Amino acid sequence: MRIPPLPAAEWDDAVLGALRMMPEERRNPTAAGNAIGTLVNHPDLTRPFLNFSFYLLMRSSLDARIREMAILRVAHRTSCAYEWDEHVEIGTDAGLTADDIAAVQQVDAAHGFDRTVFAAADELVDDARISDGTWAALSERLDKHQLMDFVFTVGGYHMLAMALNTFGVEPKKEN
Repeated sequence: MRIPPLPAAEWDDAVLGALRMMPEERRNPTAAGNAIGTLVNHPDLTRPFLNFSFYLLMRSSLDARIREMAILRVAHRTSCAYEWDEHVEIGTDAGLTADDIAAVQQVDAAHGFDRTVFAAADELVDDARISDGTWAALSERLDKHQLMDFVFTVGGYHMLAMALNTFGVEPKKEN
C-alpha cells in the first residue's frame, strides 16, 4: 500500500468538508471504506472528485445496468480489484445477474447490446476514443446525453482505477 487510508486521528474539518455530499453516517474512517479513506489524504482534490463521481453514479442519464456493465468492464480491463468488488455489489443491486457479471470477463458470452457496451469501453480504455462503428451502434440505443455520460463514466472510472491501483487501495476484507 503506497498511500494508506488517513488515520482516524487526522480526520479534521477539511476532510469532513470534502465528504459533505456523503451521507453523514459514512463520514468517518470506519464507514468511509479504503478508497475514500485514502482519497481524503488530499481533501482539496477529494471534494471535486467526489462531486463528479457522485454525478456519474447517482445522477447520470445512463441506465444503471449499462453504467454498471461499463464500470465493471473498466475494472476488469484495469485489474482494479477494489473497483471490481464494489461494482459487483452495486451492479447486483441494480439487477445484474451472475451471467451478466461473468460476461464482463468473457466477452464471447455477452449478448446483444452488452457487446456494444464492452466494445465501447474497451476502445476508450485502449484508444481514448470510440470508433465510428461502435459509436453508431451505441447511438441506436443511447441519446446524446447518455452518450456523453457513457464516455465520462468510462473515463472517470478508468481514472479512478489508475489511482486505486497506483495507491495500492485494498478491497474490503470479507468477515
